[in-house]
Amino acid sequence: MLGRTQSQLRKVIPMLCSHRLATTLAVGMVSTVMLYPVPAHGAIGNSSPSSLGLSSLGLSSLDDQDPGYGFDADPQVEGEFTRQTLAVSGEGYDCYRIPALAVSPRGSVIASYDGRPGSCADAPNPNDIVQRVSTDNGATFGSETVVAKGDPSTPEGFSDPSLIVNWHTGTVHNIHVRSLKAGIAASVPGTDPDQKDAIHVNHARSFDDGQTWQHRLITSEVSSPEDRGRFATSGNGIQLHYGEHRGRLVQPAMTIQEDGTWAYVAWYSDDFGITWSHGQPFGHTGDENKIVELSDGRLMMNGRVKGEGTTRVVSYSDDGGETWTEPVADPNLPDPRNNASVIRAFPNAPQGSKEAKVLLFSNTASTTERNHGTIRMSCDDGQTWPVSKEFHEGPVDYTSMATLPDGRIGMLWEDHADSYSIVFSTFSLSWLGSTCLE
Repeated sequence: MLGRTQSQLRKVIPMLCSHRLATTLAVGMVSTVMLYPVPAHGAIGNSSPSSLGLSSLGLSSLDDQDPGYGFDADPQVEGEFTRQTLAVSGEGYDCYRIPALAVSPRGSVIASYDGRPGSCADAPNPNDIVQRVSTDNGATFGSETVVAKGDPSTPEGFSDPSLIVNWHTGTVHNIHVRSLKAGIAASVPGTDPDQKDAIHVNHARSFDDGQTWQHRLITSEVSSPEDRGRFATSGNGIQLHYGEHRGRLVQPAMTIQEDGTWAYVAWYSDDFGITWSHGQPFGHTGDENKIVELSDGRLMMNGRVKGEGTTRVVSYSDDGGETWTEPVADPNLPDPRNNASVIRAFPNAPQGSKEAKVLLFSNTASTTERNHGTIRMSCDDGQTWPVSKEFHEGPVDYTSMATLPDGRIGMLWEDHADSYSIVFSTFSLSWLGSTCLE
């Protein structure tokens, strides 16, 4: 393995916890205004970013020591494709949707998704953001707990979680929709937290691998008041590994601009998620998308197209997500306008190395229907995708991948055979049939 092995991390993480996370728990949770393990309806405010400063994390700047940026896939690990159902619509909530998967520096596998009462509708249906957490590489998961609680009387709902892990602090971020009256299509211009007909962005952060969460609205930081709507695209964001923006958190998102254009946009934080900014919107058919850091330090956006389109589109940024090239279709990646996932197989690989060029991509490999769930591998920063393998022939909706501490890859996905189910699967590079490293 290229980066820290599981045994190495067992030595590193306790030191990080004692030096940083203990400070975080003792100082950060006390000094932060908005602390709600499960926020009651109406409890999420817009507390000042200054109350969430770096000092509350026990930090003043990035450490000189590289903390590692994930767990590397291990080409030597054997393993077939496995599946474990975590949630079934009608058993608990009437509908489960929208998977997001992440692995913390301590090795916790965090599976987050929507619990939707009454129907499968997006917020402002009074949806909850829920989660299940594993501490054994996804072999077993704890019981379902609530990250953000909807309220049917308002109505107030939450939807579409996206997870970002800060490898410098161990903090896990869950960014998602908060809606009081209007969904994305009906949202009107505005970012005031009391504005009920504008769709909002809720930022939750956890210092203890999802046991407790702090919440704060960040709508005004990630969107212009003139924008008609915005949302973080579900699945995962990233932390940058290379160059002048090392340590930056980047969240893929979309925005509806004043003229009604649906555009892609990146939200980012240079202070570990305490305050947020947004880059320049780009494209004219923006929708759910993912962002990955390439071997040369550029970022690649891989996006779903709103409206007409039968392939993914890609765009590039050389300034950490602030500006982007015009999106162009990638004929190698057929897509029926579905959400997808793209990650690095070796997140700790040195810049410019052949390992840093290895990407994994999951979606439904069809131009017409959401079926034929497929995982692909690129050996050249996403220029080509020569390796592919179907994992499920039938209906598949959203997917979200993350590398696991044991060298395998985890994927949280929606099986839509009869009703929506949230499924956790694992696979190895050997199952794919190639590693790009021969």
